[in-house]
Amino acid sequence: MTDAVAPGRVSRLPGESRPALQLSFEFFPPKTDDAEDRFWGSLHRLAPLSPRFVSVTYGAGGSTRERTLRMVSKISSETGINAAAHLTCVGASRDEVDEVVRGYKAAGVKRIVALRGDPAAGVGQKFEPHPDGYANAAELVAGIRRIGDFDISVAAYPEKHPESPDWDQDIDNLKRKIDAGADRAITQMFFDNDDYLRFVDRAQKAGVTAPIVPGIQPIHSFKQVANFATRCGASVPSWLGDRFEGLEDDPETHALVAAAVAAEQVTELVDQGITEFHFYTMNRAKLVLALARVLGRRAV
Repeated sequence: MTDAVAPGRVSRLPGESRPALQLSFEFFPPKTDDAEDRFWGSLHRLAPLSPRFVSVTYGAGGSTRERTLRMVSKISSETGINAAAHLTCVGASRDEVDEVVRGYKAAGVKRIVALRGDPAAGVGQKFEPHPDGYANAAELVAGIRRIGDFDISVAAYPEKHPESPDWDQDIDNLKRKIDAGADRAITQMFFDNDDYLRFVDRAQKAGVTAPIVPGIQPIHSFKQVANFATRCGASVPSWLGDRFEGLEDDPETHALVAAAVAAEQVTELVDQGITEFHFYTMNRAKLVLALARVLGRRAV
């Protein structure tokens, strides 16, 4: 590691108090009435933590477009929390994507999480842009900027994007997104903090000055999270698998171990000067509430 402070990190003098932390939460649009009840129950439990924003994901090919807009609009109107809508450019022309952005603007949505999106053929397949569409996330960010003054977040990959041939191209892609107008990057899940810290150092050396917010995945189900991590190119350390081994049928112990693992991760990052966190909630509140308490954030 270098002695310089990487984006998203704050150096402190010995004895100096820690700066205030910024939290944000990610949800996905519920598909059933029962799931929607759980969504709102979790959101209302987390709202008193005063997050910087709550984001709602966008299904493959825009499959949840209307639900995403509805949930984001309702979050803002009912809770007063800033809400961010995800947006991808997979399988859509520029005009179609721009129409969605204008719809967000008309609805009063001021924050967008801009992502290229997974290939239409599935994760691990080659991405083929729409013939008349945005070719990548940097182009998408620039297109959003032309339409309105949105707060824009983009993705970053502490272990390198699976499609990036090397680190130079991976970091260059991040820099192009920031240079196109993104306000911050939010990382994919990771479980080894050294991966994240090395990544932000690489980004700083390349001239990235925007915050790179660690995306933290509380492990509600180790099997589910491990499978998802494999599909998206995030590694699961062997020590992590060892901690959850044999707990598939012991939910209480699984929850205790999950809380301990996540607490270790976030407290170590705070000790490294990290002041912003983005939590992937899976539409559940318990573990996130516990982590907020560990970080010193309480309901107001």
